[in-house]
Amino acid sequence: MDVDRERITGLTREFRQRSRATVKDRWHAVRYNLLLALQAAVAAGAAWVGSHELFGNESPVFAPISAIGTIASSVGQRFRRTIELIFGVAVGIGIGDFLVFLAGSGPWQLGLIVFLSIVVTIFLGGGPAVVTQAAATAVLIVALAPQQANLEFSRVIDALIGGFAGLLVIALVLPLNPLRVVDRAARPALDRLTEELTETAEALRTRDAARAQAALDRLREVEEHMQSFEDALEGGRETAILSPVRWHRRGALSQYVESSEYIEHAVHNSGTLIRRAVTVLEDDEPVPETMPNAVAMLADAVRLLRKDLGIGVEPEAAREQALHAIDQAGRAYDAGVGFSGSVVIAQVRTTGSDVLRATGIERTEANRLVRLAAGGRAGDATQAAAQAAREQRTDPRGPKR
Repeated sequence: MDVDRERITGLTREFRQRSRATVKDRWHAVRYNLLLALQAAVAAGAAWVGSHELFGNESPVFAPISAIGTIASSVGQRFRRTIELIFGVAVGIGIGDFLVFLAGSGPWQLGLIVFLSIVVTIFLGGGPAVVTQAAATAVLIVALAPQQANLEFSRVIDALIGGFAGLLVIALVLPLNPLRVVDRAARPALDRLTEELTETAEALRTRDAARAQAALDRLREVEEHMQSFEDALEGGRETAILSPVRWHRRGALSQYVESSEYIEHAVHNSGTLIRRAVTVLEDDEPVPETMPNAVAMLADAVRLLRKDLGIGVEPEAAREQALHAIDQAGRAYDAGVGFSGSVVIAQVRTTGSDVLRATGIERTEANRLVRLAAGGRAGDATQAAAQAAREQRTDPRGPKR
């Protein structure tokens, strides 16, 4: 009886914790998408007014639907979505009108028209959005054309009005802050990377192989977040192009865009680092004090990189911390490490180099700074890095990648 009572109490506690987490996550999702909902509402209203008042459409249902479809598209694909929307409508109207003229309307004609709309659209290279629009428009032509005159014309006009109403809201009325969009998308990946590198450092200090393995298992979540990061970069570029009020963010955004490749490299190299740290502990290899220090400093460098890129400032602090991590890794190697330990040291250097590249240091200079810091001259390397960054900022040809 006591065992059952304890079990029920434990399950109740776990349910409460999950419920709180769920409510918190849902509220965070609402806050994150609040502007998106507002954009959709404004675009739908504007599309309705445009179609009804400017073109006299008594029931402009498709215009707000098209506007919402544009807004709801993946960030970074909205302009393309509008073009696909119009193209899909045109294909559906063409096929629908032609077959209705030849075979009339009815259930089997409807099925045939939908089938051919999808096949033809795919043959023309259309994506899912185009296929959906073509098929839906073909259905409308078969089902409503006999009862509503000039449906084809109003459908095309509504698609145009709705799509461009959505783009207008995105570009001028309620434009997103492109830097904030990218930073929010990058935060889960980089925060997770920072946390697991920190955990790995503590696992090395306490010689806890299970703790390091758990960090490695959780690091896989970073890969899932990286696709969202790439999509957000596309969205940031789209907004910076379409929205004049966001043009001043182009410089800071371009810094994030140029850093994205090296952030991805840092994620992959950190995975190798943590995997080898697990082996170091399982094989009972020596762990000099400076080894966990190097990994912890590397975690701080990643954290500082995200912070500086997110507010659009020169990532000097991240650069300096990466060089200190490399310095500590060099000292650990000199103190004596095993085979897997030497791989950990090498990965600290490689990931530190990735961080340097992400801060805007070109490849040759980054390699020179890594060698300087690994030789116990982190202070000199920091000064050289600052000088290199100043020279690259003033170089009229721009930074060399």
